[in-house]
Amino acid sequence: KSPPFLHFILTATIPIPAKLIFMKRTAITLLTTLAVLLGSADVSWSADFNKGYDAYKKGDYKTALREFKPLAEQEHALAQTILGLMYRKGRGVVQDYKTAVKWYTLAAEQGDANAQAYLGVMYVIGKGVPEDYVYAYMWINIAASSGDKNAAKARGIVTKAMTPAEISAAQNLARECVRKKYKGC
Repeated sequence: KSPPFLHFILTATIPIPAKLIFMKRTAITLLTTLAVLLGSADVSWSADFNKGYDAYKKGDYKTALREFKPLAEQEHALAQTILGLMYRKGRGVVQDYKTAVKWYTLAAEQGDANAQAYLGVMYVIGKGVPEDYVYAYMWINIAASSGDKNAAKARGIVTKAMTPAEISAAQNLARECVRKKYKGC
């Protein structure tokens, strides 16, 4: 059975002059090809992701890295988050906090709450980035506002180490970051 959007593309009747029939057939062919490619993209993405995730759970980090890295490079936020975790913990790769921060940042900029929380933690511990409780709070607050319960707990802990002025500055940064859709925060 064809996906609904493909059925619409193939069955839509639009009055076209006879001399443009060739163009209509070409357009239908192109749209059909595009629809098939877009429809199959999620299937191969999830298949590779699932293979990587299964390998990660089994401790086969080399396979996980091989599956996640191409996905992460194609902006798959969850694959980016897991790569960040792998680099932070040195699982299947040489431990590298700066690379962990790179992957967390890419995923955080796409709105991944886990990556936002992990990035906040990196600012708390000063690994891969300078220790900075204001930025830590900003990222953890954003993750908490997305419903991440662990981030909400972490925010409470970070708050205890901050002055009211720092908290206010972090809240302002968080609002600005959300306004910018997490880009360049």
